[in-house]
Amino acid sequence: MQKISATGPRDEIEAAWNALAWSDPSPAEAVDSKEETRTLWRLDAYAGDDDAARACIDIIANAAPGLTARAGPLPEVDWVKLSLEGLPAVRAGRFIIAGRHVADIASPGLTRLLVEAGPAFGTGHHGTTLGCLLALDRALRHRRPGRVLDLGTGTGILAIAALKAGAEMAVASDIDAESIETTRENAAANRIGPRLKSVVATGAHHMRIQRHAPYDTVLANILARPLIRLAPHIANLSAPGATIILSGLLRHQEPLVSRAFSGRGLLAGPRVHHDGWSTLVFRRPDARD
Repeated sequence: MQKISATGPRDEIEAAWNALAWSDPSPAEAVDSKEETRTLWRLDAYAGDDDAARACIDIIANAAPGLTARAGPLPEVDWVKLSLEGLPAVRAGRFIIAGRHVADIASPGLTRLLVEAGPAFGTGHHGTTLGCLLALDRALRHRRPGRVLDLGTGTGILAIAALKAGAEMAVASDIDAESIETTRENAAANRIGPRLKSVVATGAHHMRIQRHAPYDTVLANILARPLIRLAPHIANLSAPGATIILSGLLRHQEPLVSRAFSGRGLLAGPRVHHDGWSTLVFRRPDARD
């Protein structure tokens, strides 16, 4: 595994982040950016081998010529697990997310989600996951989750949250087989295994996804470009009155994603902003509209 890093002004870091994240396919397995000082931002990307790392550097150079990106090898350590072991529990509305190392924390009146450290994305600490959970918490004040679809499930945290909040059933999909294995382990730990149908799938065409449609709640925490591509499929899979929660996008990417879903006749709801990330909420019209 290679880590590619660069520091510079926010506009250049965002340009490089967009170029890497929106490449299809991207040579980067993961991309992150964060503010280091009031004037300096940092970009970190991770690539599986030397060729992919060089491709990342070339993309950064073309998108943001003012940045100097450097790559270096990472030791063979489960960095995700190591970094999560010391993370505290996270509160998101009615939900509290914790690993076993803090599972004994008192949480009266809250819905506890047990999510273990592992290679899949989704512990509640990232702004996109937190935003989705907050949006789900808000939606649950008005209607039950019903039948749930979670696209790009990662650890399964969003599907598990919906099931523990009373969902009838959930289908959780991800393009990564290891993520689906993590989802199944977390489903077992949260004792909701039989109601969660997990599947390795790209997009929304898989037979198991189609079989259980239409869905009353759709969750998709992925990236802006895949969300735009999936807009017609998500609209078709949604039941009348369905709640659709989307994240994995930065605030400046909101208009493109919003247009893709509004153009399908979906009604925009309140947004959630956290740590520079956006969570969009839509509703499919029903007989009341």
